[in-house]
Amino acid sequence: MHLPTRPRALFLDRDGTLIVDKVYLSDPDGVELYPNVGDILRRARAAGALLFLFTNQSGIGRGYYTHADAEAVNRRLVSLLGLGERGFDGVCIAPEAPGQPAVYRKPSPRYILETLAERGLRPEDCLMVGDSAADVGAAQAAGIPCAALRTGKVDPLTVPSVTASRVPVFEDLSALAGAVFDF
Repeated sequence: MHLPTRPRALFLDRDGTLIVDKVYLSDPDGVELYPNVGDILRRARAAGALLFLFTNQSGIGRGYYTHADAEAVNRRLVSLLGLGERGFDGVCIAPEAPGQPAVYRKPSPRYILETLAERGLRPEDCLMVGDSAADVGAAQAAGIPCAALRTGKVDPLTVPSVTASRVPVFEDLSALAGAVFDF
């Protein structure tokens, strides 16, 4: 599956994709954006893309922090991104820990599939952006294109499911934006 040019919707992982992955981040003051992420997302929205945040937060299922804590981190993220009152067009916080029954936890495609149906989006017009095999797996299970970033804790070029599927890998969100949005 090829990358769409000017996708109508971006499904974005949070930790390791938009912000530095600080493992079980529950303090909004710990949010640290990667360079240019806010500008890129604002420009993508101005180009007509819907923005959906799709984040696994197993710290909730493990009892390390609450759903309210994750929402507070997300509010701080939206503020730092400069997305205004609107924020993201949709947010999915998957609270399940490994070993718990997965409903939304990536690689489950449920959130993507529900969003496609609710918004009348065609899979080929969407793009999942993440840094892990779980992100890639969710996109593939939903039938949408995906791209992996090398900004997370694990280089996606070392992940067999990424390399076997020939998922495009980019250094960061800036490099991906140049490829799909020409900015």
